Amino acid sequence: MALLFLNTFCLSFLALIATSRAGSCRSYCGNITVDYPFSLDYGCGHPGFKELLFCMNDVLMFHISSGSYRVLDIDYAYQALTLHDPHMSTCDTIVLGGRGNGFTVEDWRAPYFNPTSDNVFMLIGCSAESPVFQGFPGKHLPCRNVSGMGCEEYYDCPAWTMVGHKTLGSGYGSGPPECCAVAFEAIKAINLSKLQCEGYSSAYSLAPLRVDGAGGWSYGIRVKYSVQGNDEFCRACEATGGACGFGTDGIKQLCMCGSFNSTTNCDSERSTSSKMTLPLAEALAGFCIHMAMWMISSHF
Repeated sequence: MALLFLNTFCLSFLALIATSRAGSCRSYCGNITVDYPFSLDYGCGHPGFKELLFCMNDVLMFHISSGSYRVLDIDYAYQALTLHDPHMSTCDTIVLGGRGNGFTVEDWRAPYFNPTSDNVFMLIGCSAESPVFQGFPGKHLPCRNVSGMGCEEYYDCPAWTMVGHKTLGSGYGSGPPECCAVAFEAIKAINLSKLQCEGYSSAYSLAPLRVDGAGGWSYGIRVKYSVQGNDEFCRACEATGGACGFGTDGIKQLCMCGSFNSTTNCDSERSTSSKMTLPLAEALAGFCIHMAMWMISSHF
């Protein structure tokens, strides 16, 4: 009976120690790691990235004002996400009817997210009254290639054989072009309703640029993310074993240190009592491991 009690106590204690040491905000959704500045739990990560990612049946979703997108990849080294919009046209399919999400973020999120400079948006079937064509008379259309990608190559995709197209020509006196390639910086938001366009496609290049035409482009939305301001707080927090998060106000950054939170880092605010308790916890953990090994050897 004593051995059973000791065994139960030790297992519970070790589980508690493991939980406290694993008190990190890093998590996973499917095969994608979710780490700072992102998070799946409220209070973790950077406050500018809160309530942004959701995991549904091991599928990571990115939600902003223009809609929800599947996250294909998070590149922490280059600070970029790759997103998929199910209603976006590709080289194989043209999706019309204005069903695509495009890309528009809330004003307060705008400093944190922008499609990369090598991401081209190809607007399809836009009205002559579209804001895209206002203020650009004659030959000065806003349509242009982006990182070597544009409508001329896109017209060669198999999807266009079903819908046909008009060429860019010298202007839009007889109507706008069926496809107009733009950089995100040129119009700041891809909103099909406001732009009066029937559809869109998005592609990006990763060096070296593929040379086999639009069929070899990477289709999706490549978004650059940026943590605003000095991020020394989070680096100091993580260096002392903490996890970066924020308070209930949704603004103030906190360093989560297991059993307590700190406004600086785990070392600077760890109380004397907790520092004295740690060696005792280590000793108890060692004792439990020793007893577990002894019970196993005695059994056999």
